[in-house]
Amino acid sequence: MPTNNFTTSPSSQHYDVVIIGGATSGSSTAWHLSQDPDFKGDPSLQYSASKASNNCMRQQFATEINVKIAQYAADFVRKFGAEFGPDPCVPNPPIRNFGYLYLSDSPTFTEILREDQQLQESCGASTAMISAAEIKNKYPWFNINDLDSGSLNTKDEGCFNALGMTQWMRKIACESGVEYIDNEVVDIGVDASRVSTITLRSGETIIANNVVNAAGTRAAPVASMAGIRVPIEARRRYTYIFEVDDPLPEDLPLTIDPSGVHFRSYAAKDYLVGCPPIGTDNAVDVDDFSFAEDAWEKKILPVISHRVPHLKSARITDSWMGHYEFNTFDCNAIVGPHKTISNFFFCVGFSGHGSQQAPACGRAISELIVHGRFKTLDLGVLSFSRIPEGRPLTERAVI
Repeated sequence: MPTNNFTTSPSSQHYDVVIIGGATSGSSTAWHLSQDPDFKGDPSLQYSASKASNNCMRQQFATEINVKIAQYAADFVRKFGAEFGPDPCVPNPPIRNFGYLYLSDSPTFTEILREDQQLQESCGASTAMISAAEIKNKYPWFNINDLDSGSLNTKDEGCFNALGMTQWMRKIACESGVEYIDNEVVDIGVDASRVSTITLRSGETIIANNVVNAAGTRAAPVASMAGIRVPIEARRRYTYIFEVDDPLPEDLPLTIDPSGVHFRSYAAKDYLVGCPPIGTDNAVDVDDFSFAEDAWEKKILPVISHRVPHLKSARITDSWMGHYEFNTFDCNAIVGPHKTISNFFFCVGFSGHGSQQAPACGRAISELIVHGRFKTLDLGVLSFSRIPEGRPLTERAVI
């Protein structure tokens, strides 16, 4: 996220809403609050750096609520340039629909994909099971010798400009009265089961009627200031951009190989590929963005050369290491108020899906604050209460 010249000091000592974290989910919450005609408060955001997003859009999830959240996101993104007005950050069309293709190398995983496809279809998604032979017929560049099947959806699945969306929401929110503050929360005061004060590193203490934890990978230490434990940690994810001697004649769908490596078209003639770490997917420090291993040579290049031999001449042109805000409880978002501290809200734990889930989840938080209930999409199954009550809603479709 580009650096912004936000003030480091709050302009007031009392705010109706303080959002800790000003990236995608925080900015979505702020934007939805600022656009709700029933909201009469004065929102402030504590700015934080955005995480590296691969800008992906898909409906191929294993839980009904995530399919519905993704469908809301697709509709939201399509509204750029229409209901929301034109913006140079948003491409036309707003979603590049090259599709998602999950590959299976075993009958066991095929059954999992089929079960998920049936759920997605029941929600109105266009996912279809596809045989290995059909994969080869549609995408002749794939090596299918070790494949059993796949699942494919090319409607509202692909990539979009997540950074442009966040910048747009931030700009409009600021024009509507939102105040971004480039500072850090170091203490949260709780009185009679309600958050009462927020203390900043610069020394100011402000009164907060409502607090939203949208702090991403820092969600756990922020919650701990209020005496709350959340099972969220930073997990390392590698991304590389590469070019080849002879690009494919058409878009490469976002392909999830059985190895865990995923790759897709990036710009006109190059490609994006990503993967989790080699070996155990452990927590890392939130400030550690180093490349701890040679994932390209040891994991990525062998996979893409095998799966798409046409890409074996791949050369890296850019790379970065980003973090998932990984919910170790069930890999699903936590959305809504704390069980006992009623004015402390969560919009965290997206486990790699934050960019596309932020529109629906930010709107949900704004509705809870303004109206006291969900109005657009009921996200009650993602409530914090499922964690202390031991009711996981497991999302297995995590890349």
